[in-house]
Amino acid sequence: MVPLVYHMDMMRRKDRQQDTEFARSVIRTAEYGVLSMVDKDNTPYAIPVSPALVGDTIYIHGATEGKKLTVIENNSKVCLVCVGKTRLLPGEFSTEYESTIAYGTAAIVEDDGEKTEALLAIARKYSPQFTDEAVAYIGRALRQTVVVRITVEQMTAKAKLPKNMPQP
Repeated sequence: MVPLVYHMDMMRRKDRQQDTEFARSVIRTAEYGVLSMVDKDNTPYAIPVSPALVGDTIYIHGATEGKKLTVIENNSKVCLVCVGKTRLLPGEFSTEYESTIAYGTAAIVEDDGEKTEALLAIARKYSPQFTDEAVAYIGRALRQTVVVRITVEQMTAKAKLPKNMPQP
């Protein structure tokens, strides 16, 4: 299990700090995440992705060419931010939210078996009612799709939960 570690020593708002299972739940349920990287010129680069968590590994997919792959090839250290449920509280000038930040190392998946399983995990998350169709689609699209494996090294989780919801 990946340790829940707080970057920069400790989270400032300890009352909003969440546990590892909460962090994993946000990644499992978030509609998207933002993958942040740094290219060889030390220029930040961030893109929205559709992550799926399998064990302590996050999988994302995309085209077989593009800046994301070039950046990962030059610097495999990445950071993925996933935001779960949010609710604006305009009268309080605040927001209820849940978020996870995962730090890790990215690599292109070369093994077709792992690649297929990763794409199935993504399909199960985003299209659970179409698993059979996903299997057929993956078979057709495997060569035109890249899968990136993010080996999670540490995670942080934070939330401002509704007042009537039990705090962890």
